[in-house]
Amino acid sequence: MQRFKNILLVLDPESQETAAFDKAVSLAKQNNARLTLFSVVYKHPDLHRYPDSVGETLLTPFVSDRRQWLQRFMLILQEQGINGEAVVVAGIAFLEIIYEVLREQHDLVITTAEEKKGIRARMFGATSMHLMRKCPCPVWVVKRAQTRPYVRILAAVDTSAYDPKRDSLNSLILQLARSMACKESGELHIIHVWNLFGERYVRSGGMTEKDVQEAKAQEKLEHKQRFDTLLSRVDVSGLKPHLHLIEGDPDERIPELVVEKGIDLLVMGTLCRTGIAGFLIGNTAEEVLNQVDCSVLTIKPEGFVTPVTLE
Repeated sequence: MQRFKNILLVLDPESQETAAFDKAVSLAKQNNARLTLFSVVYKHPDLHRYPDSVGETLLTPFVSDRRQWLQRFMLILQEQGINGEAVVVAGIAFLEIIYEVLREQHDLVITTAEEKKGIRARMFGATSMHLMRKCPCPVWVVKRAQTRPYVRILAAVDTSAYDPKRDSLNSLILQLARSMACKESGELHIIHVWNLFGERYVRSGGMTEKDVQEAKAQEKLEHKQRFDTLLSRVDVSGLKPHLHLIEGDPDERIPELVVEKGIDLLVMGTLCRTGIAGFLIGNTAEEVLNQVDCSVLTIKPEGFVTPVTLE
């Protein structure tokens, strides 16, 4: 986590939580980093129908109130000797956050999980999901009221096949998870989920149970070898990590382990399909994020290009 020197902390008065602020202050102080407090006043899209002066007149009092609200946080930064500033803008939250990242070259975004309630309750709302899909730098979404240090940190890696982007992403996931475990004096867990591709079809195609089991044993061996190779490249031995090489589907097994082990922070990549100017969050990653109930640090692969551009 020492790599982060220009942190953007997103604050919203509706959250009424200080967990993300406390984490950001601690990290900024530890890294001697710059910390920008950023807040977005919602600007309704229909305002574009009116002259700019009308929208500005309507929004100015809200922007002013938000700046005043941020001042109490700025006082804490000053007391802590942290180099920081407060920025308030009007617009659509996720877009304005990404614009700010692009303008000021922030290397980490920290925000609070929306924790949507109702029939389809889930940890992450629209803004968090947009950021995890499109923000060019790592995004750390902090669970509300999670003020204590992270006791258990889980790094989810994918060594299913050699791929330069995935390979570099795996190493970065481990490095950040290791760094976070050291910072929080936490327990490090590392998971890789594997399966025999097309098992259901080969079974129905006449493959004997013995042949299936032999194929699965070989598949598991190959995954373990790649898993061990990855671990050898990033020194985590001092933390005595708990290793989980599990058969199944990642979108099922990762959330299950999060619950089973009481994971506080999940570190995972959003390696996604290519071919457009910006990756789309992978189906597996999105399914995992829709099921977990803990803080999450998501990381993009090298070469990621956000589809959001400065106007």
